[in-house]
Amino acid sequence: MTPVDAAIAAAAGAEVRGKRPLSGGCVGEVYAVALADGRQLVAKVGGSGGLGLEGWMLGYLAEHSVLPVPAVLHADDRLLLLEELPNDGRIDDAAERDAAGHLAALHSVTATRFGLVRDTLIGPLPQPNPPSERWVAFFAEHRLLYMAGLAAEVGQLPADLRCQCETLAGRLGRWLEEPDRPALLHGDLWGGNVLCRRGPGGSTISGFIDPAIYYGHPEIELAYATLFNTFGVAFFEAYQDRRPLTLGFFEARRDLYNLYPLLVHVRLFGAGYLPPVAETLKRFVG
Repeated sequence: MTPVDAAIAAAAGAEVRGKRPLSGGCVGEVYAVALADGRQLVAKVGGSGGLGLEGWMLGYLAEHSVLPVPAVLHADDRLLLLEELPNDGRIDDAAERDAAGHLAALHSVTATRFGLVRDTLIGPLPQPNPPSERWVAFFAEHRLLYMAGLAAEVGQLPADLRCQCETLAGRLGRWLEEPDRPALLHGDLWGGNVLCRRGPGGSTISGFIDPAIYYGHPEIELAYATLFNTFGVAFFEAYQDRRPLTLGFFEARRDLYNLYPLLVHVRLFGAGYLPPVAETLKRFVG
């Protein structure tokens, strides 16, 4: 028995009969696990110590919302055991409409301040969430400037682009709006974090995984859903039936909000993500 199998068996209370690697191991190695008692689990192992926090975030979503997420069976900094959810479908129009309902409901969960009771992670990177009264200031300081600083510290973001980020941060009030109330966000809404099950009329959502939660403006979540084409027209039509967007989201605010995930990718993966960052900064800063 390998050390990994022994750790899983001890936490699950049953021997490991088999496991196979899965994709998505940004924080740790990921396996589909078959146990001797017939259960099928997903195990995340190792990583940079963020697995306990990931388990806490999934638990928070399960407790405070009806968003479908895998049940957490065990969570510490070295091992996370999750319920295995179906993932044999694809994000088709039916799945997009289903996702719109789930996310509109999530965004209806509100708090009195932006941020969260603790800092979280986006992928392996720290994500500060100090409780804040104003959204635009929160986004400027704790999303845009913070991530630009992380990318610059490791030499991934050139000094001129960091300066433009600082200039833009002081002007965000020209375009961004304060929401009525802070809304609960999944926080990392790209296609790999959306699980689908196949059905006779198309796919439906079986769950959302790998969150980076906090209370913020729903528009930052919706913007990210377009960055890598996670969702498209079917999603936004269904979402706006429930929570209409105000004028200017697609024209300007979407691109401003997407600076944050783009800077995350610059920090993690390097120069390939600099051109869209530079293009957006040129558009809004000049």
